[in-house]
Amino acid sequence: MCSHEAVHVAMTLDTAYLRGSMAAIFSILQHSSCPQNILFHFVSASTADHRHLRLTITHSFPSLKFQMYPYDSSVVSGLISTSIRSALDSPLNYARNYLADLLPQCIHRIVYLDSDLVLVDDIAKLAATPLDENTVLAAPEYCNANFTSYFTPTFWSNPTLSLTFAGRKPCYFNTGVMVIDLQKWREGDYTTKIIEWMELQKRIRIYELGSLPPFLLVFAGTIAPVDHRWNQHGLGGDNFRGLCRNLHPGRVSLLHWSGKGKPWVRLDANRPCPLDALWAPYDLLQTPFALES
Repeated sequence: MCSHEAVHVAMTLDTAYLRGSMAAIFSILQHSSCPQNILFHFVSASTADHRHLRLTITHSFPSLKFQMYPYDSSVVSGLISTSIRSALDSPLNYARNYLADLLPQCIHRIVYLDSDLVLVDDIAKLAATPLDENTVLAAPEYCNANFTSYFTPTFWSNPTLSLTFAGRKPCYFNTGVMVIDLQKWREGDYTTKIIEWMELQKRIRIYELGSLPPFLLVFAGTIAPVDHRWNQHGLGGDNFRGLCRNLHPGRVSLLHWSGKGKPWVRLDANRPCPLDALWAPYDLLQTPFALES
């Protein structure tokens, strides 16, 4: 599990999103030029049924190289503030904060992926994203997004807090697809930096959107850019209604159903969005549905 030549992929696992996780794993293997070189690191709540999760994975992927890591959600439960969508408040969403502690110290670089996505390109290309000596994290940036909207007026009106991004050119990035240098993360103690912002949020409401804003506060304006084709995000619509959306212009290497609408839910309800048909071929735990309808 410590190979420096392997592509290390970290994901969370739980029953609610297991169907999405299985589709993501399948898509990664199917489009990899060297699937035997991929090592998976699955983080799940310490209270989860690990035997069920392990059996589900090994049944579909008998040769998969993976390790499971129990995550004690109590370390973060008291720090979570309610957000605009209850699903965003799950402690497992915050497991990415602790990857450097959960995974073996010998692992230096990982690709972190959400469970509501599929790849249509070789993950080795994403894993090879250059990170210079001062850069901890790489992700697609979206500088056209209204960055100020991710924080409350209380944040921006505070003279000290509003200087957080001084000297940086911060842009929104989605934390569902990231390349992380765990060694640099540990050296910079970035878990503590993220937790400090979460502790402040409990005292002063400075953001509304779950686990994303602390990452923006710590990393926005300092990350290595990744081509947008590696995160065609927002296919699940917004956080309120989850309406259908089209692809962004340009090439596609990864399709991401971030937002309220999940393809397996819409397919089961016989109300799929057009792009859900691109997810369906990777659905190994499918229930019967009529896609034609």
